[in-house]
Amino acid sequence: MNSLVTILSHPSRPVKELVVISGKGGTGKTSLVASFAALAKNAVLADCDVDAADLHLLAAPRIIQREPFTGGKRAGIDAHLCIGCGECEHFCRFDAVRSCAPQDAVWAAAYQIEPLACEGCGVCAWVCPAHAIELKPVVNGEWFVSDTRFGPMVHARLAAAAENSGKFVSLVRTTARQIAEQRGIGLVIVDGSPGIGCPVIASITGADVALVVTEPTPSGLHDMERVADLTRHFGIPTAVCINKWDLNPRMTSLIEANALHRGMALAGRVRYDRAVTEAQLREKTVIEYGKPGSAADIGLVWYKLHQMPAATDEREC
Repeated sequence: MNSLVTILSHPSRPVKELVVISGKGGTGKTSLVASFAALAKNAVLADCDVDAADLHLLAAPRIIQREPFTGGKRAGIDAHLCIGCGECEHFCRFDAVRSCAPQDAVWAAAYQIEPLACEGCGVCAWVCPAHAIELKPVVNGEWFVSDTRFGPMVHARLAAAAENSGKFVSLVRTTARQIAEQRGIGLVIVDGSPGIGCPVIASITGADVALVVTEPTPSGLHDMERVADLTRHFGIPTAVCINKWDLNPRMTSLIEANALHRGMALAGRVRYDRAVTEAQLREKTVIEYGKPGSAADIGLVWYKLHQMPAATDEREC
């Protein structure tokens, strides 16, 4: 099986993906991704945490392409066609239909859709006898292609109150892979979504190696177990990295034992280090900041990831 070190040494080989994930937000995965980018020197970055994207805070991207993302539909009522029968309000299970009486309505009792409540299910349009309701595409956010000091980066921003979906995440990943193929870059580093929901599945499906970042707490152990079950289901070789491990060495040992029992690799430990915060205040990664400590830990994690076998192309995704 191919290893990441082989991939990095041979950029003409098929593009491979390293995805960094966590069972919850705030474990430090974005800081690790940015540090990996500084160490890789020749990779495409993809920030798939579109709900709360923050890789740009360290990468300082210069946007060269900006596109809207349309990921769903929302109902709209034509007041001129509405006959005020109330069927849409009766059948809507999201309380998205509101009674109103606009001046230009044909009938005294008419209805309108509350945009923030509408789920785009289409039931209202299906039951409307006057065919006054239409589902229209909705712009849910924007996605960007940027240049950074680390290389190309694809990232996105979800619109306010918009619902995330796997399609948005898949778009970011697909674009990153296309850029890597076009430029002959052998590795895509993905900052995945936290948790185990649809955006996470879209972040990891088809990836070659997954790194789970967790913390030495009971909730960190629980969240690692959940996301490890997910990567195992998709047949993705998975390693675990424990951030701030020295805050609770006993829990760190427990998490590592659990990871080995589940067949996961141990990518290493990263100590608690104020230099990480100092570097971020200067919009740098801790690798670039140059102080010893966690930078050495992250370098060791990166080295161990190089030794991990990537998933074979024959696996089922």
